[in-house]
Amino acid sequence: MAALLIAAVGCTQLLPGSEITVTKTGENNAPPVATANDGSDEAIGLREHPRIIASFGGVYSDRPAEIMLARIVSRLLTAANQPNTQFTITILDSSEVNAFALPGGYVYVTRGILALANDSSELAAVLAHEMAHVILKHARARTNRARTDQIVDRVITGVLGGERGQQAQEQARISMAAFSQQQELDADHEGIIISGKAGYDPYAAARFLGVMGRFAKFSAGETSQGQDFLSSHPSTPDRIQKAIETARQAFGPEGTGAQDRDTYMAGIDGMAFGPSQQQGAVIGRRFVHPGAKFTFTVPQGYTLQNSQGAVVGVAGDGEAVRFDSANVPANVSLVDYLRSGWIAGLDAASVKAASYNGIDMATGTARTDQWSFRVSVMRLDGTVYRFIFAAKSDSGRFATGAEETLRSFRRASASDLNQVRKVEIRTVKARSGDTAAGLAQRMAGLTRGVDLFYVLNNLLPGDPLVAGQTYKVVALD
Repeated sequence: MAALLIAAVGCTQLLPGSEITVTKTGENNAPPVATANDGSDEAIGLREHPRIIASFGGVYSDRPAEIMLARIVSRLLTAANQPNTQFTITILDSSEVNAFALPGGYVYVTRGILALANDSSELAAVLAHEMAHVILKHARARTNRARTDQIVDRVITGVLGGERGQQAQEQARISMAAFSQQQELDADHEGIIISGKAGYDPYAAARFLGVMGRFAKFSAGETSQGQDFLSSHPSTPDRIQKAIETARQAFGPEGTGAQDRDTYMAGIDGMAFGPSQQQGAVIGRRFVHPGAKFTFTVPQGYTLQNSQGAVVGVAGDGEAVRFDSANVPANVSLVDYLRSGWIAGLDAASVKAASYNGIDMATGTARTDQWSFRVSVMRLDGTVYRFIFAAKSDSGRFATGAEETLRSFRRASASDLNQVRKVEIRTVKARSGDTAAGLAQRMAGLTRGVDLFYVLNNLLPGDPLVAGQTYKVVALD
């Protein structure tokens, strides 16, 4: 994974799949040198950076998007007038609509946020906001909070033990990305000034906050799973109004600054949309993982969703299933792992070894005050995978469904893999006579595709299209 050094003025060269490191040319512009343990902001960012990448699906590789992003950041850095500041900008391979900053100038945007923006000025507003957190020393203000988190980590580990403690620690690390409400407002103000000075539309920040609010409501109608940008960057009418007032006071009425829609749309054309194929694909009641080459099918009535780090299925009658993986040493048997204490209420006597489709497994049952669980683990090519079925009562039908799912777990065939289709953003130019409703029908084959079209393009039903202007559709390859 290469890091790109991009001068704020001069030529830019990019390697595929890069993180983008940007410095401002000028006097005394050598970036600070830090080690992972020296306690500085740079050290905190250096230490947490690989963990953030791992938690959000890795770095997303897309050369046109990287080039577009690098050009925007270079303009912003020149406008910010920070000759001694280094920023490392990373595109995360996540469909979540998220952007955040860590100490030491580490700034992250997901491809989910790239999919939602409609022009360069909107992405510039997001990037400038996160850069402002660094410039305003908000990262330094969080250093004491990071020390507190370390204490909390130790307490969590002591209470929960083992794996659940580690998961809680990971959540605590990711929470370092959050700032206070006042810091968010301050970063809004400074970010609008930076993006406006860089020549971008200063009203883009307010516009994009509104788009994110629409997308959050759209997503809430489908699922409440996961975190998004608005969970730590709350979008309120008051905040949007403040962004408009900042833009008006600093740069005058709307119409100033570039939006640069065509360049932006060209940069995201062909970009992956939705969950990464590296995390597998949901096909009806089936899950297929092209990378690890396995598949399974859940019982009739379950709806599957592939979220970050897990596949979750829910049935309408109060049943659920979670599928994920775990780091288990090769010398630990599956039976011993199942009995190792990570499942509350486990009936140790129920644990037994099994083998289906040539794959070693172990199964068991557990109970808590309100739930019954069917738990299974299996080892495939050195990786341990886990099913956790939950229901209010351990009925025969529930047990049969869990057993059928376990028996369906197998290596994926070529036919299975061929059913996994890429989902990506395509850009289309509106022709004279085209309507939003007409273009929206291109996405009618997707779940809630028509509604998604309006949100992604920040349109409402009945809005006119501009002939020759580019719009986004989501298509199956």
